[in-house]
Amino acid sequence: MDFTDKVVLVTGASRGIGAAIAKAFAAEGASVAVNYLQSSDAAETVVAACRQAGGDASAFQADVTDSEAVPVLVNNVLETFGKIDILVNNAFRPYVFDPENRKMFWELDWSHYQTQIDGALLSTHGLCKAVLPDMRRRAQGAIVNIATDLVARPTIPYHDYTTAKAALIGFSRNLAVETGPLGIRVNCVAPGLVYPTEGSRDTKESVKDMISAQTPLGRIATPDDITGPVLFLASPWSGFMTGQTLYVDGGLVMS
Repeated sequence: MDFTDKVVLVTGASRGIGAAIAKAFAAEGASVAVNYLQSSDAAETVVAACRQAGGDASAFQADVTDSEAVPVLVNNVLETFGKIDILVNNAFRPYVFDPENRKMFWELDWSHYQTQIDGALLSTHGLCKAVLPDMRRRAQGAIVNIATDLVARPTIPYHDYTTAKAALIGFSRNLAVETGPLGIRVNCVAPGLVYPTEGSRDTKESVKDMISAQTPLGRIATPDDITGPVLFLASPWSGFMTGQTLYVDGGLVMS
């Protein structure tokens, strides 16, 4: 794929899946806006890796759940790179995938759900709204939102996290219908368990083995496994696809 002259904004890109996505775009010639919340050193490491891979990159600090910070972030990216062709909503509120210590439904308050909804949906809503004027002006753009295969198959019922990601998929489908006539496509990538990431660091080996045993391809995903589907949905190769969710979990979910 050739993303030369394309500008990509990736949220939560200082580590894990977001960092892998940023570096994958850069390796195909893109200019990447690496959004991060706290770790400037980690973000600059990703920027350096992007440049070494052959693309351009700059780091942009912002809390994407802050409605006032998001327009500033987008304006800063536009001032630096001149446009935004692709938005990847990857950032989410911290969550630990540890089935032995997860809260059962009756232990959850609405605040737990609200925290995850703010991380998955509030941030995506604000970013989509902020990038749309530039995309509409140029009548083109691609938005890729990172969901989870737990929406289709709650192998482990992480209620609050999965509910928020289900709302994200519904949001994406509605947005796809509205923006399709404007030349803007909206799709989702729904990974299974990805290791190593910050969220999966406490996942027991027994759980990883259990998921691997149920997975037709026989293992769990790495961050690099997620990059290809994201780049595909951002590229002209998927130019007649919108409102879709690609499950990237080795066949654990088939639809």
